[in-house]
Amino acid sequence: MRYFASVYITTLLLLSGGYRLSAQETAGSSDRLQKHIEYLASAQLAGRKAGTAGDSMAAAYIRDQFREAGAALMFNHGYQYFSLVADVKAGEKNSFAAGGKTFTPEKDFQPFSFSASAEVSAPLVFAGFGISGISGELKWDDFSGIDVRDKWVMALRGDPEPDNPSSAFIPLATDRAKALSARDRGAAGLLLVSPSSIDRMDKTIDIAFDKSVSDAGIPVVSITRNLAAFLLGLPGSAVDSLEKSMITGRESARFNRDIEVTVVTDVIRKKVTSRNVVAMFPGNDPQLKDEFLVIGAHYDHLGMGGPGSGSRMIDTTAVHAGADDNASGVASLIELACWFGQQGGNRGRSIVFVAFGAEEMGLLGSRHFVSDPPFNLKSVKAMINMDMVGRLKTDEPVVTIAGTGTFTVADSLLNIVAAGRPFEVKRSPDGYGPSDHAAFYGEGIPVLFISTGAHGDYHTPFDLPDRINAVGQQQVTEFVVSLINKLSTLDSAPVFSESGSRQQAGHYGRNLKVTLGIMPDVSGAETSGGMKVEGVRKEGPAHRSGMLKGDIIIAINGMAVANVYDYMGRMGKLKPGETVNIEVIRNGKHEILIVQL
Repeated sequence: MRYFASVYITTLLLLSGGYRLSAQETAGSSDRLQKHIEYLASAQLAGRKAGTAGDSMAAAYIRDQFREAGAALMFNHGYQYFSLVADVKAGEKNSFAAGGKTFTPEKDFQPFSFSASAEVSAPLVFAGFGISGISGELKWDDFSGIDVRDKWVMALRGDPEPDNPSSAFIPLATDRAKALSARDRGAAGLLLVSPSSIDRMDKTIDIAFDKSVSDAGIPVVSITRNLAAFLLGLPGSAVDSLEKSMITGRESARFNRDIEVTVVTDVIRKKVTSRNVVAMFPGNDPQLKDEFLVIGAHYDHLGMGGPGSGSRMIDTTAVHAGADDNASGVASLIELACWFGQQGGNRGRSIVFVAFGAEEMGLLGSRHFVSDPPFNLKSVKAMINMDMVGRLKTDEPVVTIAGTGTFTVADSLLNIVAAGRPFEVKRSPDGYGPSDHAAFYGEGIPVLFISTGAHGDYHTPFDLPDRINAVGQQQVTEFVVSLINKLSTLDSAPVFSESGSRQQAGHYGRNLKVTLGIMPDVSGAETSGGMKVEGVRKEGPAHRSGMLKGDIIIAINGMAVANVYDYMGRMGKLKPGETVNIEVIRNGKHEILIVQL
């Protein structure tokens, strides 16, 4: 069926019940979809982890498919490159000495994955749990009355209310939060020890990649209880005794130790390059061609799995094929490009196809796209994201569409496009979610997130091509064609409506009570000791204060911000209605912005 930008045709379709594709216009045969998935999820590509050879091979395959479909390649011959931290490991220089003894890496001590690499020789001070805050009637300050400047701080992992799942101490008690607190007070480094309540085996923390993109600014070291007791000059049970006394007595324990501790931390962060694959079919409607629809799906996955990869089977090292997550979405993306190529392009708005890289690393590809778009983002009128569209159930077929609350005509549009489909369409209004559409939603762009749902093979080695319902995926792909055509030819572009928080959470931090209304940089890009602002929401607190995209936040209320983790930590202590001073670097100059939260 051809589509024409006319009020008459649009009205007729509204009345007649929707769009159907003819037999000649089938969008992606099940056989072609299956072949795309079999290649992308093959052992040869080894799980398509960002920055690996398999990642590059997947990108090349997608680019070739876009080119063969007749789409115009954008950026650098279809590639939009970006860098990221992909792995972390302990170097060979790690050492620990104190009291005339030396200790063994991994067995006795181990730097955390977010530790800075440094050499520090300094006296030791014990500072309870290493936190300061108020929870109900309990006021706690492990740093009161003790000078930690230029010293090693030893603290217990955990908090004073271990049995309270809603304790206000929880956000203050993360290992990174404790590192920030120690750093703020001038500590030279932080030693963290796990009481038996946290680790019965008395082992050091594994240095495994946890998607940390920047270090804590000071060395942070995991030590055993045996080493902690030696440093404190106390019996082997000292750590558990200190924890018990603090919890039962509801009072911190803190004291100086007359011992010099010399530690070398050597943490190696591996930076790699990945890319988005981007191509476009220009619209040929003179009134609409300068407006864009972005159709996206991420092509990366978890590689060989293992700790820190996101695998649900962390003890299994094996190819995580990612057939449904998200070779399926990419296969549909390719076939959509082929369909529009066969139609000779598009008669309405321009359509941009993007295969995003590094989604599993924190939506890095989509964040990079919106931070450095090939056109003004204001010209993007909607974004459709496909993630896990290959497992349509045969008994109770359901397709979930999220983001229906992000633009005013979403529900009426879906009523048309979903009519008569061989599956039920369930809707969710929320524009935020753990996939690439979140980056666009954060920029005030209407989004629709399409998925056939989670399953037991998600993020395991068992997400394989032979478990794909290719016939069902073809039906979903045909649905998306009709959806794109409808959005492309609407006389009036969708109008954005906020639906759900636009504050990005995830592994970078919890949802906050307050928000600046910005999209922070989470890529690990060097920003001269600050956090780059990738986007500013119109009419949000940051926007009202004059903050601009590209500003580098270096301090909040005079407290240093070196990265996104510092930012989340600072923001987590603020309250709605509070007025804060935010120092930024803009075009090489320092500026102070007054922000009303």
